[in-house]
Amino acid sequence: MRRWILPAAVVAGVIAVFAAAFTAARYYCDRKAPSFGREYVLYVYPGTDAGTVIDSLVSGALARRRGSIERCAADIGLEDNVTPGKYVILPEYSAAYAVRMIVNGWQTPQNLTLSGTIRSKGKLASVIGRQMMVDSAAVAAALEDGEFLSAYGFTPENVFALFLPDTYEFYWTASLEDIFARFRKEYDRFWTPERVSLAEKQNLTKLEVSVMASIVNGETLEASEYARIAGVYLNRLHKGMKLQADPTVCFCFDYTLDRVLKKHLRVDSPYNTYKYYGLPPAPINVPPKACMDAVLSPDEHGYLYFCASPEFDGTHIFAVTYNEHLRNARAFQRALTARQKAKDRQASQL
Repeated sequence: MRRWILPAAVVAGVIAVFAAAFTAARYYCDRKAPSFGREYVLYVYPGTDAGTVIDSLVSGALARRRGSIERCAADIGLEDNVTPGKYVILPEYSAAYAVRMIVNGWQTPQNLTLSGTIRSKGKLASVIGRQMMVDSAAVAAALEDGEFLSAYGFTPENVFALFLPDTYEFYWTASLEDIFARFRKEYDRFWTPERVSLAEKQNLTKLEVSVMASIVNGETLEASEYARIAGVYLNRLHKGMKLQADPTVCFCFDYTLDRVLKKHLRVDSPYNTYKYYGLPPAPINVPPKACMDAVLSPDEHGYLYFCASPEFDGTHIFAVTYNEHLRNARAFQRALTARQKAKDRQASQL
């Protein structure tokens, strides 16, 4: 009888060892071992359930062991704690860490970038909505909501001045209020005492700097010309001349004009700088910081006029007198006519 006791004990011991090893291996796989095959950005929307999150980790992040994800989800409580957010899952993360990120809301910051030409509230809302969880329709509505905007010191008419193009770091789930508050903070940060002093030197308010910068932005895509063009318009403003800026007329027609013609210059709008003296009441687009700084520190020159270069390279030819400007304008028109004739000849030969 005794000879069977030792083998049974040995078997039991072996089983216990294997069980412990299995448990340790599972713990290591679930809690310590790298669990994913690639870096993956997981966006968790409100209302997303645990099953959808697990499926995304398996298919998107290429989870090596679905069982590890499921066990950790059960142990950590994912079912009742799916927290919306943007989560970057790295290959070296364990299953437990990835699940814990989502349960605890350990979001990865999201970059919100404003760039390019933004000439409408619809475009501005779309740019923000594409990059953040907030719906673009909600942003568009906020941009027209005077009561909402008053909390940030702006109105539906002048709200373009609030937004300074750059790249900003947010959490993807930031609320509408969070987003506008952040842009107000960045606006205040931009307006250092030095910049306020420069604006006063030009006899401009902060809003007027934004308005002038938006005109400069509407005139050229060449950053090297910002300060020179700003100088032209400031020269006109300080001399009491009409600004006569084509971009302001285009704004009156919601930027639908291919060319500004004489009939368009008669539109009765406070934004028509051919009809009314001084600056328009608000910005006509979202001006870049570089345009703002160009207005604050313009080139000092005597130019009062400019027109497009006959080289068609996006630059302009500047003039001090109106007669000189007329010569430059005629040179551009001749070059434009010759260019069009060349295009017509090429088309006829096809």
